[in-house]
Amino acid sequence: MIDTAELEVLRVGFGVEPFLDRVAEEVPVAIEYNGISYAVMLATPTELEDFAYGFSLAEGIVSRCQEIYDVEIEPSADGVILHVEIASAAFANFKGRRRNMAGRTGCGLCGIESLAQLKRHLAPVISNKRFPLVALLDGMRRLPNFQYLQQSTGATHAACWVDYNGVPTAVREDVGRHNALDKTLGALARCAISPESGAVLITSRASFEMVQKAASLGIGLLAAVSAPTMAAVRLADELGLTLLGFLREGRAVIYSHPGRIDLSGVGAFDCLQLPSLECAK
Repeated sequence: MIDTAELEVLRVGFGVEPFLDRVAEEVPVAIEYNGISYAVMLATPTELEDFAYGFSLAEGIVSRCQEIYDVEIEPSADGVILHVEIASAAFANFKGRRRNMAGRTGCGLCGIESLAQLKRHLAPVISNKRFPLVALLDGMRRLPNFQYLQQSTGATHAACWVDYNGVPTAVREDVGRHNALDKTLGALARCAISPESGAVLITSRASFEMVQKAASLGIGLLAAVSAPTMAAVRLADELGLTLLGFLREGRAVIYSHPGRIDLSGVGAFDCLQLPSLECAK
């Protein structure tokens, strides 16, 4: 599907001039499980199969990829419908928590009907590997080169997987930061990537639900270019997830479980100047 549109605008700066701008698309994406509506999200209409997998896993609709039998993408006049076919056991659990919901862009707490449902019971993340901070910094430095929608529109967030050599893969973009993360998580799950083989980078702040989404797939390290919330820090500490913020310009702040980070060689990045990736709050 089309992810951008061209629009003639007036550009004001040193004078006024007509300008052909490229604007990111944002469409309603409805998610249905076995024919029953669950949520409507505003999202960028790309990598929607990854989104369906990542959203379903991160929100606890299914516990593993094998419980998703099929994803059918149906464009409509009003948006896109994702028809997700899931296993009968997962569907039985789903019906117990179902809620029709119209979400804002990248809603992070979907299908939640009470405060008691806010915090899911997740097993602590188990990982004894130490991740080089220099690889995280290098991954964040490289990431803008793969943010094609951001380059053309300036309107999207990104999430990606970065390995121990600082190489970004599974780069996914969306107007919603939660959607971008869901897409990356879905790509990782579909490719059966080991949670211990890398870390997740996000070009936004790190909130409670983003920590919860990462931990739900057993990922032990989440690094954000901006700040975390205190709720995110508390949850990361409880779940054994290493959470970093302000990962940019050769620096970072480690908020939880610092023993998983290898700090050797960090001085080599002191001179790097990363592009500004500040995101809308």
